[in-house]
Amino acid sequence: MFGPRINTLFRSRWNAMVWACFVLATAYCSVPSQEETHRKDETAAQHVNPWAKDSAEPR
Repeated sequence: MFGPRINTLFRSRWNAMVWACFVLATAYCSVPSQEETHRKDETAAQHVNPWAKDSAEPR
């Protein structure tokens, strides 16, 4: 479906190694680091809904 056929991919060791390196590089680049995840949690905690009514206003 996507990429080369399995028969042509593993016909050569080098083709298999290149394919494995691309798979590992994709996995490495798609998983966020722990620092990025921590920063996202901090910004989510500081987020204020601009559409929410202020609780200080009298009703």
